[in-house]
Amino acid sequence: MSEQRQTLPAQHQDQRPGHESEMQPKPEFVSADYRPAAKLEGKVALVTGGDSGIGRAVAVAFAREKADVVLVYLDENEDAAKTREIIESLGRQCLAFAGDVADAGFCRQVVDTLRQKWGRLAVLVNNAGEQPPQARLEDISEEQW
Repeated sequence: MSEQRQTLPAQHQDQRPGHESEMQPKPEFVSADYRPAAKLEGKVALVTGGDSGIGRAVAVAFAREKADVVLVYLDENEDAAKTREIIESLGRQCLAFAGDVADAGFCRQVVDTLRQKWGRLAVLVNNAGEQPPQARLEDISEEQW
């Protein structure tokens, strides 16, 4: 069976981070061939930047492995709601928090809420971030890094 390569249209969004909900076509984040094995049953995972992109893929994969998931995201409410809906459709619990991981008080609030609900955290994925577009790697400033 030969694979056909799909050419995707160029897309640009002025806001950062971007919103996956505005992308056409939508990114694929679940492989039809993947067979979950309950490797994370009874575990709680926290994924920063978990609303979309790599974060969504990781959060959903963890839920497919039977983890309950905490999503932390900046302000992409529509993307986060969709990710939460997917996780809950897999029979897992999901908490979602909008805020900036650069704010220590916000981070403490997330951890305190998580601790009150489950009393434990098994997995932390620190995926939050953004990268302003630059034509050349050398043009990325220290502040942007």
